[in-house]
Amino acid sequence: MPSNDARNLLQTAVPTAAAGVLAVAVSGAVAGGKGAIGAAVGALLAILFMGIGLYVLQWTAKTLPQLFQAMGLMLYVAQLLLLLIFVALFKDTSLFNPKAFAVSLVVATVVWMAAQARAHMKAKIFYVDPASEKSEKPEKTGSSS
Repeated sequence: MPSNDARNLLQTAVPTAAAGVLAVAVSGAVAGGKGAIGAAVGALLAILFMGIGLYVLQWTAKTLPQLFQAMGLMLYVAQLLLLLIFVALFKDTSLFNPKAFAVSLVVATVVWMAAQARAHMKAKIFYVDPASEKSEKPEKTGSSS
C-alpha cells in the first residue's frame, strides 16, 4: 500500500478505534460485560467493513478507474447486505447486548466517515499530473506574431 493510502487508513482507523474504546467503556458501565462485548463487536465490525471498503476503492481507483463509481456503489450495497446477514445471524444472541452493538456500530461508522472526509480534505492530491503537463506542451517555433 503506498504511503498516501496508508496515511489515509491511519487517519481514519485511529479516531474510529478511539471512539470504539470509548463506546466499550460507556457500554460496559451502562450495560455491564455483555454491553462492553457488544460495543467491541460493533466497533470492530465497523472498522473491518470500512477498512476493507477503503482498500477496495483505492485499488479500484488505481487499476480500473473507469469502474470507480460503480464499484463504490456496489461496495456500499455489499457492506449493508453483509451487515444485514450478521444482524440476522445474531438477532437472538445472548453473547452480547444488541443495543450496545448497534449504537457502537453507528457511532464508529459516523466517526470513520468524518475522519475519512477530514483526511481527504487535508491530503495534498494532485488533480493534474505535473510531469505529463511538461512533456505534452508543444514547443513554440518561429515568431509569435
